[in-house]
Amino acid sequence: MYRGFNLVIPEDINEKQYSLKGKVIKDENFKHLQDRFTDFFQFDGIINGNKVIEEWFPIIECDIFLSHSHKDESKAIALAGLLYENFGLKTFIDSTVWGFSDVLLKTLDNRYCLNENGETYSYEKRNYSTAHVHLMLNSALNKMIDNCEAVFFLNTPNSISAPNTITETTRSPWIFSEIATTQIIRKKTPERLKRQTRTFSSKVTLSESERSQLNIEYQIELSHFTKLNLRSIQLWINKATYSNENPLDLLYSINKIDDKFLIL
Repeated sequence: MYRGFNLVIPEDINEKQYSLKGKVIKDENFKHLQDRFTDFFQFDGIINGNKVIEEWFPIIECDIFLSHSHKDESKAIALAGLLYENFGLKTFIDSTVWGFSDVLLKTLDNRYCLNENGETYSYEKRNYSTAHVHLMLNSALNKMIDNCEAVFFLNTPNSISAPNTITETTRSPWIFSEIATTQIIRKKTPERLKRQTRTFSSKVTLSESERSQLNIEYQIELSHFTKLNLRSIQLWINKATYSNENPLDLLYSINKIDDKFLIL
């Protein structure tokens, strides 16, 4: 990861224009996540956890990691289409792998966690299986964040609770984890650039899905993300139309960081 961007776009953004291309990108991501679970059993019945991560949640070569609320998946797909159509940039839509983790968890639970009646699950065993699958998924998402050059956070009412307040919060543990990872992960300068940019400081927070039984909020740091809006993206598109420069370099030049954060 090199730079992070806090993307604030209006609810009425036209999604239809880019949704088809975005869906193609998502489907391409899915092709990398094939169900080969039976290969993970060793002769003694032990599951190869590393192989599960490698096969179910592989590293996909993308330019941008898009963190978003599951409720905003259609908007995220459209955004991925916009970025590809205008800049040729490939976006990893993080919800692409969420569904696969549920399938994996269900497979494990049906095999190892069912009670003798075959109708209910053991609470203790399900806690154990869920911990394994969620840590596998979290590990895979962290690797993708590390592997992508830029991280975009889709900032909407679905991902942030209590917007326009001093302290924002998120109820999504996945958004919390992804944004927290961007704070501590190594910042890698692309080979084509001579300077490395880092930004860290203040405190901000976010939110996701509303669950009636259990609501947990996390305070998150977003100050190291540069804010983008629809006008910023349109300016980026306009400049890219008349430039042969790398589109991400254009984005960085339009949204410069204070020199005190630059490291030669």
